[in-house]
Amino acid sequence: MRKRSRPALADALFLAVAFVWVGMLAGVSFVATPVKFTAPGLSLPVALEVGRVTFHLFSRIEWALAAALLLASIPGISRARVALAVLVAVVVTVQASWLLPALDARVAVVVADNPLPASYHHTAYAIAEAAKLLLLAVAGGSSLWALAHSRR
Repeated sequence: MRKRSRPALADALFLAVAFVWVGMLAGVSFVATPVKFTAPGLSLPVALEVGRVTFHLFSRIEWALAAALLLASIPGISRARVALAVLVAVVVTVQASWLLPALDARVAVVVADNPLPASYHHTAYAIAEAAKLLLLAVAGGSSLWALAHSRR
């Protein structure tokens, strides 16, 4: 029987964090947010305020998930696992430090009943969400593969 280079618990934790995060991210960013704007009784300023509050709370949750993913990547020092965790953390950092504040400023203007022309911030945020989803799916998939092949 061959000896594992990483603890199975670390693979399982990494897998759990990555896939729980995928589910939360898909639910918040790709289901709830677009649907909110189709609700006939919800005005644009109210929908934007709800979105602002939702994404700020979710951003704090993502910081905790990023920390957990980074910690779970340490045992055994799998370069691929560390790289994926770091890339996800970089995306979270860019969103929290640059994109969310820029989008907040735009929401404040729209809520004050001053229309704004389109900007690239929303598109950049959506692209970052999609990239994060892909990175997390690959991270979780790689851990699933590692767990499945550890028993051979």
